[in-house]
Amino acid sequence: MIPGMESLPLPLEGITVVAVEQAVAAPFATRQLADLGARVIKVERIDGGDFARGYDRAADGLASHFVWCNRGKESIALDLKDPRGLDVVRRLIADADVFVQNLAHGAAARLGLDAATLCAAHPRLVAVDISGYGPSGPYADKRAYDMLVQCEAGLVSVTGTPEQPVKAGIPAADIAAAMYAFSGVLAALVRRGATGRGGPVEVSMLDALAEWMGHPLHHAMHGGTPPARTGLAHAVIAPYDAYPTADGGRVLLSVQNDREWRRLAEQVLGRPELGVDPDFATNAARVVNRERTDALVGQALGGLGADEAVGLLERAGVACARLRDVQQLAEHPQLAARERWRVVGSPVGPLRALLPPITLPGGGEARMGDVPALGEHTAALLRAVGMADTKIAALRRDGVVA
Repeated sequence: MIPGMESLPLPLEGITVVAVEQAVAAPFATRQLADLGARVIKVERIDGGDFARGYDRAADGLASHFVWCNRGKESIALDLKDPRGLDVVRRLIADADVFVQNLAHGAAARLGLDAATLCAAHPRLVAVDISGYGPSGPYADKRAYDMLVQCEAGLVSVTGTPEQPVKAGIPAADIAAAMYAFSGVLAALVRRGATGRGGPVEVSMLDALAEWMGHPLHHAMHGGTPPARTGLAHAVIAPYDAYPTADGGRVLLSVQNDREWRRLAEQVLGRPELGVDPDFATNAARVVNRERTDALVGQALGGLGADEAVGLLERAGVACARLRDVQQLAEHPQLAARERWRVVGSPVGPLRALLPPITLPGGGEARMGDVPALGEHTAALLRAVGMADTKIAALRRDGVVA
């Protein structure tokens, strides 16, 4: 422990964020800010709120996407098409440090909530526009959902088996945009600390996921051919795949260099001569002879249980892992040993949640607040911007707030 570190506050304490957000990209970005201490005010529609609230009921009656992306926020439900509702948002923004929105293309500008307009009126404000394809160009007006952007960015073309491309099992385009929005806010706040000015931040889902496609993109642009889809195997490394074990499990291993191959051949395969056999001694040779290589490894591991196979590989210094499903992830011994689980409140009671990956040892733990009910904080926030209870009651009666 570094002396004095134990008294450090969370890095974003004192920062207020207003977000007109929905689905995953913006909510996941602002949840990172909330976890690091920022106050996040989530502006939702009065007719059901963030539509991610309705995706499923898997989290004890709440939507799993919503629980994941929205803990630690205050929810205010407003009709932004009514000038009185829009006025409330503008009052909230006037006292905010950060504004984030991911409305459909053009919607924020029509409301005067685009980054350029807001930053002109509030020079210290950091204002983030998250879009599918960016503010200009032939795709600017296209609807952008995660699976569609995965396809446009080429991710689907390199994911799956040789016979069948598949999308990623998580919303990769949303997550990519969220994390660049998060880091963009942090960078803009650092710049504001030096210059006194905030400014716009633009993030598009396509730009973000295209950046994540760096390896296959450069492979195709400069090598002339795109990487092949290889399932759990690796296009240019062998052995690198999942292999069945005698107890029905699957163990993955990755041989990164020829020294590891020699250890695998001697200590796991029981065939030390394969370490110098021209058909297997180099990675290039093993890739050419992938089927034979995989058959040798599969035969050796196929007679062992998963635990036994992993133990043998680890003793040989060969990188390996079990193929786990999401239920097994929830009980992962490493997460348990490092005490990564916490409990957060919600409208349906306590729910398990993972600590965020950013750990700041010595200071305060991440602030993992409750998942809000729709409009849970509407009255308190309206009072905070100076509204009397009689006016709040009138707004409720007129359907402007909920």
